[in-house]
Amino acid sequence: MSIDAAIRALAPVLGDRLSLSKSDLAAHGQSETHFAPTPPDAVAYPRNTKEVSTIVKICSEHSCPVIGYGAGTSLEGHTLAIQGGITIDFRDMANVIEVQPEDMCVRVGPGITREALNEDLRATGLFFPVDPGANASLGGMASTRASGTTAVRYGTMRDNVMALEVVLADGRIIRTGSAARKSSAGYDLTALMVGAEGTLGLITELTLKLQGQPEATAAATCAFGTINAAVDAVTATIAMGIPMARIEFLDAASVAAVNAYSSTAYPETPHLMVEFHGTDASVAEQAERFAEIAEDFGSTSFEWASKTEDRNRLWHMRHHAYWAILASRAGATAIVTDVCVPMSRLAQAVQETQADIDASSITAPILGHVGDGNFHAILLIDPDNAEERQVAQDLSARMAKRALDMSGTITGEHGVGMGKLTYMADEHGAGWDVMGQIKRAMDPHNILNPGKIVRSNG
Repeated sequence: MSIDAAIRALAPVLGDRLSLSKSDLAAHGQSETHFAPTPPDAVAYPRNTKEVSTIVKICSEHSCPVIGYGAGTSLEGHTLAIQGGITIDFRDMANVIEVQPEDMCVRVGPGITREALNEDLRATGLFFPVDPGANASLGGMASTRASGTTAVRYGTMRDNVMALEVVLADGRIIRTGSAARKSSAGYDLTALMVGAEGTLGLITELTLKLQGQPEATAAATCAFGTINAAVDAVTATIAMGIPMARIEFLDAASVAAVNAYSSTAYPETPHLMVEFHGTDASVAEQAERFAEIAEDFGSTSFEWASKTEDRNRLWHMRHHAYWAILASRAGATAIVTDVCVPMSRLAQAVQETQADIDASSITAPILGHVGDGNFHAILLIDPDNAEERQVAQDLSARMAKRALDMSGTITGEHGVGMGKLTYMADEHGAGWDVMGQIKRAMDPHNILNPGKIVRSNG
């Protein structure tokens, strides 16, 4: 492997779009969570698929690692250059290529963020529904198979990516899928790439499903006396078939952090945040039915937000809950858990997780997209305290084991990256070895985001 040789070969191709600046390298070596800074050796800024292909071909010739980079919002160290190499930043491929309103789909570059896409779509009456909270790039969202607050109604990236353009490890450019709504033509290469975290190829274009903007939208917050009551209300709501657009859970510690961070005054008890989409009549009916369920489970306050600015304020607070929780302990970093269980086991999973946290020596607020059984504990630690880190890692491992014992998964939406490698064998067994075989077949020199998803020798 010769990273330096790859950089020398790339310099005349990219000119000043190949950066060796220390500040640029440092910016691309950061993680949103607890991982140590790991900068790449250079950062490349391609403008089109052909340039990405050229970069990858040169890196392949020199066995130089290549790491894709979007908005840098991932939580499991996905974009860290742990073996050095070249980071490919897709900021200059952040365009809307073509909107196809009749087919309700759009072609975009990988660097465009979900907020920028929806701003561009406003005049069409359509929108892209997947909302992971962070203003992530769509290429990154596809690479981690992201979901978020609206997945309970609209699905995850798995359900909303129709086709891709991908550069493979040898520089070949392939297209997967189509604008058709279904196909049975061979292996589903689109599904293979969605969630591969850049270990099998670099996404350079996406075709995405769009939805019609709802005629009416209403949101609300409701407080409960206990975690169990709030989670049981979620389970009952889903069982009743009420088509929620969002149903989010925050425990008392999360609400307290949000109050302090956003200058709000919610009762510091477990809360649900909900949203309904549809016609005026259907939204009113859904909201009334949910209010009755919440009341049955002891909801102590119910605040509606029907104006756009009020709803935006509500979801802004929810989307910034992670930062609010971090700010609740000065100087803290976090190990962020991300388990997902069947709805029938959700209340038990949350209750047992809370009991584990209460018995530990660290603070760990719980929140999540409980409408599909996905929740997180934000394990706050002093980054220099080895004992606290070990306590958090033990809690995370117990959560992962519990999820698997309940026929769930170790990650509902954040992906594997570096952080969840140790749990992959437990979830997939021999299937993890098959993933390694696919990786070796498609990337024999192991240059694409090495050290992520599969075994280190994968």
